[in-house]
Amino acid sequence: MELRNLKTFQVVAEHLNLTKAAEQLGYSQPTITLQIQALERELGHPLLNRVGKRTFLTPAGKIVKQHTDQLFYVLQHMTEGLNHLDMPVGPLVVAAPEFYCIQYMPQILKAYVETHPQVNLQVISCTSQETLKKIQAHEADIGIIAGTTLQSGIHSSVVDLEQFTLIASPDLIREKTLADALVTFPFLSYQEGCNLDEFITQCLLELNYIPPSVIKCSSEETIKRSVLNQTGIALLSKVLVEKELRTGELIELFRFSKKAETSLVCLERRREEPAIQTFMELVKDVWLSVREEKS
Repeated sequence: MELRNLKTFQVVAEHLNLTKAAEQLGYSQPTITLQIQALERELGHPLLNRVGKRTFLTPAGKIVKQHTDQLFYVLQHMTEGLNHLDMPVGPLVVAAPEFYCIQYMPQILKAYVETHPQVNLQVISCTSQETLKKIQAHEADIGIIAGTTLQSGIHSSVVDLEQFTLIASPDLIREKTLADALVTFPFLSYQEGCNLDEFITQCLLELNYIPPSVIKCSSEETIKRSVLNQTGIALLSKVLVEKELRTGELIELFRFSKKAETSLVCLERRREEPAIQTFMELVKDVWLSVREEKS
């Protein structure tokens, strides 16, 4: 049974007028007549009756019309569903540390919603480790983390290499040398389990630095504000303190040779989903330009 003939019958049954059906379908009236006749032969029942100039559905025609409407309704929804595979729609939850949410997310979100207004975005601010947990628990669809991950089932893609620097308040350091500062003041760092633990360790080894005491903070912003408040010294991304270094509110004690990765993460099995894929592509396209605007 050809769908073309069924579609022709559906349109004829809707209008009960061959001229209107021919206009809608773009067929000639003889073609429509031949298609209806082919369908009637296949079904073994007449579908249309003509009384004078009027066309009526036969009892069989009414049954076929009912099921044909249902058939094309299902086909329409199937087509829409397939189209959604190529077009990002629905909710998209993005998790990232506070630093990325403040420094990068506003520009990224603006660019994404302009291109994909049918996606409903939600942004969650949390640590890199919490971001990975939310990805695994399906509480977030995509994440941005400091460092990278080798966790099974997680797709990780590096988008940037961040320069880190050891910074302090000039009022705290005054005339002290770097060596004096390292043995005198507390070191402000991230909480245990931070995704940058290994990176921080390697940086401290570069200086042969063993802090006299360590103060653990929950976010980069807390660390920066504590340094500004002369609480101690810290190792932070140069992007985060670029403004304060220019204004002299902070000074750079040491710039580390090793750079920290910034990565996009999602579940491996979901990386081809349209909303996730388009968001990741946009982040990769605009990340460096957003960073340059901030510097």
